[in-house]
Amino acid sequence: MSGHEIINPGLGFADVPESERTKHVHKLHPYLGKFIPQLVEHFLKNYFKAGDWILDPFMGSGTTLIQANELGIHAVGCDISDFNCKIVRTKSEVYDLGAVEKEIQSSLNRVKAFSEERFSSNRTGLVEESKEFHTESDYLKTWFAGRALQEMLFYRSIIPEYEHEDLLMIVLSRAARSSRLAAHFDIAAPRAPVSEPYYCYKHNRICKPIQQCLKFLRKYSKDTMQRLREFRDLRTDAEIHVFHADTRTLELEHTLDGIFSSPPYVGAIDYHQQHIYAYELFGIERRDDQEIGPKIGGKSKRVRDEYVNDIAEVLTNTKRFLKPNAPIFIVAHDSFGLYPSIAELAGCKILNVQQRAVTSRTERETRPYNESVFQLVDAS
Repeated sequence: MSGHEIINPGLGFADVPESERTKHVHKLHPYLGKFIPQLVEHFLKNYFKAGDWILDPFMGSGTTLIQANELGIHAVGCDISDFNCKIVRTKSEVYDLGAVEKEIQSSLNRVKAFSEERFSSNRTGLVEESKEFHTESDYLKTWFAGRALQEMLFYRSIIPEYEHEDLLMIVLSRAARSSRLAAHFDIAAPRAPVSEPYYCYKHNRICKPIQQCLKFLRKYSKDTMQRLREFRDLRTDAEIHVFHADTRTLELEHTLDGIFSSPPYVGAIDYHQQHIYAYELFGIERRDDQEIGPKIGGKSKRVRDEYVNDIAEVLTNTKRFLKPNAPIFIVAHDSFGLYPSIAELAGCKILNVQQRAVTSRTERETRPYNESVFQLVDAS
């Protein structure tokens, strides 16, 4: 490997409490595998300045873009997942929070009235056929109790009546995720729906399957407003641009001062599948076949070789927009040692590698491991 390796204990941010790891809009919607904002902030502060332009070609839930804005740095993000783009646009939008709060409260009041009318006096959760909302999705019918599903479908039906549709979609999606017939200890990636009481390893007691969505709509309506207010007080006028596209073929008008990103890890996460409830609920187009290194593909030698070519193709395409000697930072759990080959294939040089310990990761229960932060530069 070219360059030199640095062990940097400070980059683990082990002493940062969970509330700071998920501050303001960073937790507006759950997302598997996102890195903590403190890591992004460290590198942006040390290598970029206000007014610069940076790119995250695998923006995910938009951590890089939001932290860049806090520092007055313009940011461009790209992702193959349409739902990811909705999350980031919702986080980064400039809102009239008074108007937003009225819409959130109005939609919540309406679903509350709907639920009380249909279920308060009917303990079985059944309603007259003429009053039911229907779905063709087998997933929704399998993973949600009847009452929860009716509340979700009603909320979905009224969203188009409001100006802030995407924001209400995110509120509903977050509530839907928590409303699934999933064990509390298995919420991030549930394997099978639960229909009977079960022993919960999270709460150390017998828990019952979730029957309604309304309580989560209440919780996340309030939480959403709080997080939007917190970010409003921190955000700058720096621009944020979101592209729903394949970064291997992305075209940009901006000249960039650098790249900061964390690409998918080989065989770790299926990025569309993690939000299947949202895709099924809203009928969003999926592009699973364009994901790089999805979990469903495994970690075979063939898959690793494809991964090397795909990531190198992204770097080859995006470095065209960089200023001379602009830094490229890639955060990766490079357990297969692929990035030296990726850098060479993309015509880049590794200047250094900083190692950081990962002791906890948002929305992802895992054992501690090491991550590498590669600093690259165009070698041409």
